[in-house]
Amino acid sequence: MKNRIFSGMRPTGKLHIGNYFGALENWVKLQDEFECVYSVVDIHALTTVTGNETKTINANIREMVLDWLAVGIDPEKSIVFIQSQVPEVMTLHSLLSMITPMGWLLRVPTFKEKVRQMDETEESVNYGLVGYPVLQTADIILYKANVVPVGEDQVPHIELAREIVRRFNNLFGNTFPEPQPRLTEARLIKGLDGQQKMSKSLNNHIDISTPNEETVKKLRTAFTDPQRIKRNIPGRPKMCNVYSLHQLFGSNNLKVINKECSTAERGCVECKIELGENINSFLQEIRERRISLEKQPKLIEEILADGKNKAKKIAQNTINEVYEKMGLS
Repeated sequence: MKNRIFSGMRPTGKLHIGNYFGALENWVKLQDEFECVYSVVDIHALTTVTGNETKTINANIREMVLDWLAVGIDPEKSIVFIQSQVPEVMTLHSLLSMITPMGWLLRVPTFKEKVRQMDETEESVNYGLVGYPVLQTADIILYKANVVPVGEDQVPHIELAREIVRRFNNLFGNTFPEPQPRLTEARLIKGLDGQQKMSKSLNNHIDISTPNEETVKKLRTAFTDPQRIKRNIPGRPKMCNVYSLHQLFGSNNLKVINKECSTAERGCVECKIELGENINSFLQEIRERRISLEKQPKLIEEILADGKNKAKKIAQNTINEVYEKMGLS
């Protein structure tokens, strides 16, 4: 029997090329090695999305799932579903919260970082943000996943999940496997500003589904080597984010690009135009599949409904076992 993987993503709408190289490329590969459970974690989104903003969640789910399917997430190989449509996860979250010390949650590095980003104090943030790792643990162990693909920065979350599992198993008997982190190469893709991680909030991104013409247009705004302020000044490819993107998109012309940039034979505009062509070529099939899927809304609904049913079957069995172990049935 294959090991089971769980991974989730908050619904933020259309995904960008940073999301592809940072997670989706790996998700697609894992389907051949593991039984994969991929969840749109819309409940997690509520920790930071409130009020009228929540009305965007459903539209964002559809856009994100379209990108998942377009890049190669296969519903015949993987369970693809929406977190909130399997409410057993909230039941398990509540039960796990009864055995999880507050001190464990407050020491998670990403909690303090999130509080800082939100410009809040630890006393003013909502419980959902504090309890985020407990819900994350419930996501994983509800489906008895024993492997979770993560970058190094997420390892503390998996270690906390393992601690919660150990405590539950010690208190109520062996029920859950301890999830193991599967370290993945976390490729940091800088945005078009050349400084910060590619992000929608910073508007320095290129969506996977961006049309060809718009891709080229956006790349014209990309920052290059900051010292190359004129065409006749030699560039430094290692200091240029456009060159780093060339490396990602499989250019077979890297040595020529490096040489011509370093000797000022090639200008930045030429380099951006070639990069645009490479990106468009790389994403052509993905974009074509996405356009086709957009025309089949019923198919998307069927895929998510089937994923929900498969996930729910596993979840109900787990909750029945948990209730029995905890003396609730």
